[in-house]
Amino acid sequence: MSRLVIVSNRVAPITEGKPTAGGLAVGVFDALKDAGGMWFGWNGEIAADVPSEPTITHRRKVTFATVPLTRREYNTYYRGFANATLWPTFHYRDDLTRFQRDEYNGYRHVNARFASMLAPLLAADDLVWVHDYHLLPFAQACRQIGVKHRIGFFLHIPFPSPQVLMTVPPHEALVRAMCEYDLVGFQTETDRTAFTDYIVRHADGTLAGDGNVTAYGRTLRTGVYPIGIYPDEIQAQSVARANMKHILDLKQGLQERKLIMSVDRLDYSKGMLERFRAFERLLELWPNQQGTVSFVQVAPPSRSDVAGYGEIRLQLEAEAGHINGRFSDLAWTPLRYINKRYDHEVLMSLFRSSQVGYVTPLRDGMNLVAKEYVASQDPADPGVLVLSCFAGAAHELTGALIVNPYDLDGMAEALRNALNMSLSERQSRYTTMMAQLREHNLSVWRDRFIHDLREPAALPLPALLRSAPAAAA
Repeated sequence: MSRLVIVSNRVAPITEGKPTAGGLAVGVFDALKDAGGMWFGWNGEIAADVPSEPTITHRRKVTFATVPLTRREYNTYYRGFANATLWPTFHYRDDLTRFQRDEYNGYRHVNARFASMLAPLLAADDLVWVHDYHLLPFAQACRQIGVKHRIGFFLHIPFPSPQVLMTVPPHEALVRAMCEYDLVGFQTETDRTAFTDYIVRHADGTLAGDGNVTAYGRTLRTGVYPIGIYPDEIQAQSVARANMKHILDLKQGLQERKLIMSVDRLDYSKGMLERFRAFERLLELWPNQQGTVSFVQVAPPSRSDVAGYGEIRLQLEAEAGHINGRFSDLAWTPLRYINKRYDHEVLMSLFRSSQVGYVTPLRDGMNLVAKEYVASQDPADPGVLVLSCFAGAAHELTGALIVNPYDLDGMAEALRNALNMSLSERQSRYTTMMAQLREHNLSVWRDRFIHDLREPAALPLPALLRSAPAAAA
C-alpha cells in the first residue's frame, strides 16, 4: 500500500493526540493517524530566513515536515493573494477583492518553494493529497521539477462561477495549474459544475463523462466529496462538559428562556450581520418573543491582520449594541455577542443546551458547525437547525429549516417556527439528519477521495447519492 502524503497551508499543532484546530486539520490528521504517512506545510512561524530543508518530527505513525514563512512571504502569499484575493472571490465577495501582482507572484513563489522542499522527501509510490485554496498551483510546481506522482487536490471552500472567477486577473493561469492534478475534489456538485463550466467555456476543454475533463493537454478526474464529521464522538463531547461552570452559568442566566446558539469564526462570509438583523426582525414581528428567548453568538477573532476583518467586527459590535439598546430590560439581554475562543467540548455542550442552531453563512463550502450542531443534540429533546441554503451542508441536512440569508423576514419566520416546533417533528428531523451524518462520516470522505486518487482518469467515478436542498423555510 502506497504512503499518503498530505500537503496543506498549515500543519496544525497536535495536542493530546489530536489537532488543536477543527475542520480541515481534523480530517487531514484522521487520514494519517491509522495507516501512517506524512503531513507537510507551514509551521505557523515567521522567520528571517528559510531553511533549505523542512523540520522533521515524528508522532506515532505520522511524519511532520514543516517549514516557516518569511515576513514577505506571509504578506504576499498568505495575507495577500490567498486571503485578500482568492478568499473573498471564492465566497462571491468580489467587492472585497484586492489584487496586486506582487502578491500573486509571492503566492506562486511559496507554492514553488513548498514543492521543491517536499520533492526530496517523496518515495516512489507515494500518493500526494493537497488541500485548499492556498495551494491551487502546487501540482504544477511539482510537475515543473519532475514530480510524476499521483497528486490530488481538495477544495474546502466554494468554487465560484466562471464570471466571478474571471474577476481575478490570473484566472486562466490558476485553472491551468489546477489541471495538473490527477483528481480535483469539491464539496458540492454546484462547485464542481462551476469548475467544469470554466473548462468548457473558457479553456476549450471537453467533458469526458463521469466527471472527467480534458483541458490543456491533460485528462483529469473531478469528484464531489462532502466532508463529514464523527457524529457519535461529537455527541459524547457534548455530554462530557454538560455540568461544567460555563454551561451551568449560562443556564442560570437564561432563567428558563429558550436559547438560539451560533458559533462562527469572525468572517464576513458567515452572514453574522444579516443574522443579527433577522433576530431583531423576530423580536419586532412577534413581540411575544421578547423576554422569552436569548441569542448567543460566539465569534472568535481570526485573520485580524487581513483587510476587511476589523471592519466586520466593528459592524457586529454596533449592531449588537443597537439590538440590546432597543429591546433589553433589567432582567433580559436579548443578544450576547462574545469574541472569545472556547474548547471544542464546551461549544458542543453549548449546542446541546440550545433549542435552535443558527447557521446562516452567505456562502460556505460545507460548514461543519451545522453538522456538529445536529450531532451534539439530545436525541430525546433535540434542537432545530436553521441553515443557509448557501452552505454546502444544506445538500445533506434536509431536516434543517433551510433559509435564504438575504431574506431577513424569512429567517425571522424560520426562527419562530424552530422555537415553537413540536417535539415529534424535532425528533423526526434529528433522526433523519443523524442517519445521514453516520452514513457519510469523515472516514467515508477520506476513503472515497483516496480510492479515487488511486484510480486512473479513464475509469468512471462511483455515483454519489445526493439530496437536493429543501425548500426555503
